Amino acid sequence: MFLIRYLNSLISLVFPKTCGGCGGYLVEGEKEVCLKCLCELGVTGFHKEQDNDAERLFWGKVNVEHATAYCKFVKGGTAQKMLHNLKYGGRRELGYQMGVIMGGEIIGSPVADVDCIVPVPLHPSKLRKRGYNQAEMIAQGISSRLGVPVEGASLVRTRKNETQTHKNINERYLNSQGLFAITSESQKLAGKHILLVDDVITTGATLEACARELLKIEGVKVNCIAFAMV
Repeated sequence: MFLIRYLNSLISLVFPKTCGGCGGYLVEGEKEVCLKCLCELGVTGFHKEQDNDAERLFWGKVNVEHATAYCKFVKGGTAQKMLHNLKYGGRRELGYQMGVIMGGEIIGSPVADVDCIVPVPLHPSKLRKRGYNQAEMIAQGISSRLGVPVEGASLVRTRKNETQTHKNINERYLNSQGLFAITSESQKLAGKHILLVDDVITTGATLEACARELLKIEGVKVNCIAFAMV
């Protein structure tokens, strides 16, 4: 045990790990993100509130039981930097740790009362290019805290959509139509309560489109969670 700790310390000294938020060096006990950056995240506490801002996004559109986002997305803020490093900086472990934090936050709440976790899928071409699905990494982290499995084979992205960054609400909605589909594997989800996971919520159009497909499965109920919400 001592030898393993010594070797880990030596590796950290030669190849120090950096924070996925500020880029500073991590100290012992910090994983992927430093304590300072964690404290700077504007944690929403939505999972404790009925009819919160995340849930209101789906009202009159799709029947989502509960919805939450861990923190607020602020332009130029820590959450944006973490998401950028996760999606474009190859920091897949950062996504897992974000999920661990999120899972710990929602334990015991209605959002966490689920049978399985489904990440929003990437198009195969983007998955090949990036090497991993950031939503799935977050989902795996949440799974480690909630003790429920991740089911990634039942929902697929059918086409490569255009970027949503500069689109308005209506354009985002139209861009997400027909974007996802359930597969033959989805029948294993019949009667299950699903936690649908994404990295960030802007208008809710992506999660809405995914939930609409999942609700085609008999007896399914859907909760939604994202790391950040604009």
